[in-house]
Amino acid sequence: QVQLVESGGGLVQAGGSLRLSCAASGSIFSINAMGWYRQAPGKQRELVAAITSGGSTNYADSVKGRFTISRDNAKNTVYLQMNSLKPDDTAVYYCNADIYYSALVRGDYWGQGTQVTVSS
Repeated sequence: QVQLVESGGGLVQAGGSLRLSCAASGSIFSINAMGWYRQAPGKQRELVAAITSGGSTNYADSVKGRFTISRDNAKNTVYLQMNSLKPDDTAVYYCNADIYYSALVRGDYWGQGTQVTVSS
C-alpha cells in the first residue's frame, strides 16, 4: 500500500508564507508526476502546481510568481513553498502523486488534505 502524508498547513496573515510537504511511503517502485491541488468551500478542486520526475513544473495562473513546487526524489517528497499569500488562497490543499508500485502497475494517490487559512 502507498500513503501520502501532508504537513505544513496552518493560519497565516495575508502577505505571509507557508511551506507544505507531502511524503509518499509504502511499496513504491517509482513516482511520476506529483502535484498540489486545492479546494475552497463551495468550489471545485483545482490544480495549483505540478512537477514531473524530471523537474518540469506547471502552475495555475493565480499562483505564478508566488508559489514554488519542488521535489526530493530520494525522499519521495514534494514541497509547495507559498509566498505572498492572499485570502483567496484559503483552501484545503491536497497532495497528488502518480505512483508505480511495480514495474507495470501504477495508481493515482491522494493525501488527506491540509488546511491553509489566510486572514486579511
